[in-house]
Amino acid sequence: MQADTVRQSVVLRRRPSGEPDRSDFDIIEDAIPTPAPGEVVTRTIWLSIDPYMRGRLREQQTYAKAIEIGEVMTGETVGEVIASADPTLAVGDIVVGARGWQSHVLSKAAQLTKVDKAGAPISTYLGVLGMPGTTAYTGVTDILKPKAGETVVVSAASGAVGSVAGQLAKRAGARVVGVAGGADKCFYVQDSLAFDDCVDHRAMDLRAELAAACPNGIDCYFENVGGAVQAAAFDLLNPFARVAMCGMVSQYNQDPFPPGPNLGFVVGKRVLIQGFIVSDKPDRMAEWRKLAAPWVADGSLIYREDEIDGLENAPDALGGILGGRNFGKLLVRVGPDPH
Repeated sequence: MQADTVRQSVVLRRRPSGEPDRSDFDIIEDAIPTPAPGEVVTRTIWLSIDPYMRGRLREQQTYAKAIEIGEVMTGETVGEVIASADPTLAVGDIVVGARGWQSHVLSKAAQLTKVDKAGAPISTYLGVLGMPGTTAYTGVTDILKPKAGETVVVSAASGAVGSVAGQLAKRAGARVVGVAGGADKCFYVQDSLAFDDCVDHRAMDLRAELAAACPNGIDCYFENVGGAVQAAAFDLLNPFARVAMCGMVSQYNQDPFPPGPNLGFVVGKRVLIQGFIVSDKPDRMAEWRKLAAPWVADGSLIYREDEIDGLENAPDALGGILGGRNFGKLLVRVGPDPH
């Protein structure tokens, strides 16, 4: 085959034990497909790497169907339309929504969203203006509902979701404390994101450090991590606190999952703990983009991206995000920017 007719795909070779790496996947090649009526083919430019992907690698189905052995790994992309059999999209359009760890993706046009090439950087549609940003917006506005003067704690505060969640809580007038891994991330959370404080989850006494940062207790907790961070935060929850359960990345590689905390305090303190999946309210994506795009444009909504080159490095990128080795929204560059 000629290079411009070949598609590369990353497929699941075996289910990982612990942290996934490239030995759990294979790279296969086939011909770039031809779209049928209502379909388009996109050339992938950016591939999003997100913690939820680890759940797709388990045999047990969670809230979405597991990836089968030999199946292409799932993941959202931004790409350029190179072939179209649908009148709504033309060759050269930039779209978000095509799914798959692939150099070229065949999709139904109705499932894609065209983005403005002259607007925000196209990579942001996978991060601050994409699913992570919408996730933060949903958790903060629907569950936490922070009020001026309340204390909000956000775990994984330098990440794609946590960084936006904390900034939204600040806009509501709350005092915001982040939890992040390492001095560099904590400095970024306070200096660039303007959180009021940040605690290093590697601290010798995490609970004491968090208690010192939250002298009036915790009114709202945005959960991305679980484990020791969750235990420390739960100890400090105030009566009528709200907890948005977004993720538990610290345990995604564990099998079986560790036992949960004793939740007896929830009754006495009348704590609301609610889990949520951003895809439950698909209309929120457009709502968030309309709200946040001007903030990105004027620089008042801060974001950071962590880029890795090459589709073949996507498995290592997934292992990295599960181990907290990324700094900001993790993206794999699969192809060049459009001309």
